[in-house]
Amino acid sequence: MVSVSHKTRVLAALALPVSAALVLAGCASDSGDNGGSEGDSIIVGTTDKVTFLDPAGSYDNGSFAVMNQVFPFLLNSKPGTSDVEPDIAESAEYTADGEYTVVLKSGLKFANGNDLTSSDVKFSFDRQLAIADDNGPWSLLGAIDSIETPDELTVVFHLKNGNDQTFPQVLSSPAGPIVDEEVFSADAITPDDEIVAGEAFAGPYTITSYKFNELIQFAPNEAYQGLLGAPKNAGVTLKYYTDASNLKLDVQEGNIDVAHRSLSATDVADLRSQDSVNVVDGPGGEIRYIVFNFNTQPFGATTPEADPAKALAVRQAIAATVDRQEIATQVYKDTYTPLFSYVPQGLTGATEVLKDLYGDGDVDKAKEILDAAGIATPVAINLQYNPDHYGESSADEYALIKDQLDASGLFTVNLNATEWTQYAKDRTADLYPLYQLGWFPDYSDADNYLTPFFATDNFLGNHYSNAEVDALIVKQQTEVDHDARTALIEEIQAKVAADLSTLPLLQGAQVAITGKDVSGAVLDGSFKFRFGTLTKG
Repeated sequence: MVSVSHKTRVLAALALPVSAALVLAGCASDSGDNGGSEGDSIIVGTTDKVTFLDPAGSYDNGSFAVMNQVFPFLLNSKPGTSDVEPDIAESAEYTADGEYTVVLKSGLKFANGNDLTSSDVKFSFDRQLAIADDNGPWSLLGAIDSIETPDELTVVFHLKNGNDQTFPQVLSSPAGPIVDEEVFSADAITPDDEIVAGEAFAGPYTITSYKFNELIQFAPNEAYQGLLGAPKNAGVTLKYYTDASNLKLDVQEGNIDVAHRSLSATDVADLRSQDSVNVVDGPGGEIRYIVFNFNTQPFGATTPEADPAKALAVRQAIAATVDRQEIATQVYKDTYTPLFSYVPQGLTGATEVLKDLYGDGDVDKAKEILDAAGIATPVAINLQYNPDHYGESSADEYALIKDQLDASGLFTVNLNATEWTQYAKDRTADLYPLYQLGWFPDYSDADNYLTPFFATDNFLGNHYSNAEVDALIVKQQTEVDHDARTALIEEIQAKVAADLSTLPLLQGAQVAITGKDVSGAVLDGSFKFRFGTLTKG
């Protein structure tokens, strides 16, 4: 992940209207004339949204869900596991200290016929770092010092911090898609229509029809030689919904084959009782949290009343007041569980340090914190959330958070909502003192919940910086002893919990709904939903 440059990351989601019903009837045919794959075509529905198809311009779950189908990776994981191994690479290993060497398979091509060589690989990573888009995943590549291509099949990554234990996972992350240097710009985000027209795909599928955040049609890519193999279906149509209730109705009535992200907890509970569908559950690395902007929060660095000690006290008091269990039960019907630290339960190094420090819904502790800091109450709080990116329950979640804070008598909350396309821009422009985000991990390692958020100049852009945390993050990335690395991960969480850069709230699970005749929906620890395993009949 990131190291010396300490840049960071964050993932999110997708959504679309139902106006494409007539188009679907035509493009979801079972003709099987798209490269010779066996099986029927599949229709998948989602409420997620695409930001950009260009990997350099988006760092969200909805965009990555599409990238996983059409772009190749040097390393990837087979469905059913989170362990990475070579995808379009023949081999990948440390060949010297701080030197990670990848050898590509021979004869690789993009769907447009262009050769895929080491030059494309170097280009893909160099452009991420050169463009450094505010909403891109380039910060994941902070460990890279330089890239060498001694021949057309060999790529040597020279890393800044020795044998980084997370780097192989980074190559399978949102920063890892390999793109065609003959189609993509070296220094700017390439528009979606140019990517589609250029057939710049070398993953399991190509895109044959694209209507932004309405409808995407995928066809199997005969040129793909990677780990995932040929798709088991004749093609996939991805349909976007703006209303989760319509998504639920369509999968329940068989108008679509799969619903994946995001139905409300109530809808999922209801669908579990329906005979017409199957509910597929998987391990969840998703977390939901509040970000504090250290400049613009109450008593933040750029406010007229700037005071670091009082700013910290406000963060701590909010952490004590919020009742996670009430949110998990009332809003999410316990499909989410309370999260009391930065690394979710189930991963090595997870703790519950926030519960130890601040409790859960402890208003008395919150009052003590504010009184000790000499802060008059109630404190005015501006809290922003997004109504469409993380599912429709976000409105209920943040209404309950507002109620909890207001009812304490310690805060007066001004709650506002902004649609995702604008929200993603505003949050990095210091417009939101406190705001909602969710995290869908790039890979299953504790570092993926630490570096993106807490390294200096992190992806959040919330002006948090702690030199001790920076040093510990680098140290745990390169520590090969398991127990020693675990201790470092726990120490980082303890230091960040004392600073409270973000406030973790909930940890969730993965859910997909399929028709009774659909199989192959795999939800695993890689947190990637691959269309190639889906079959019908």
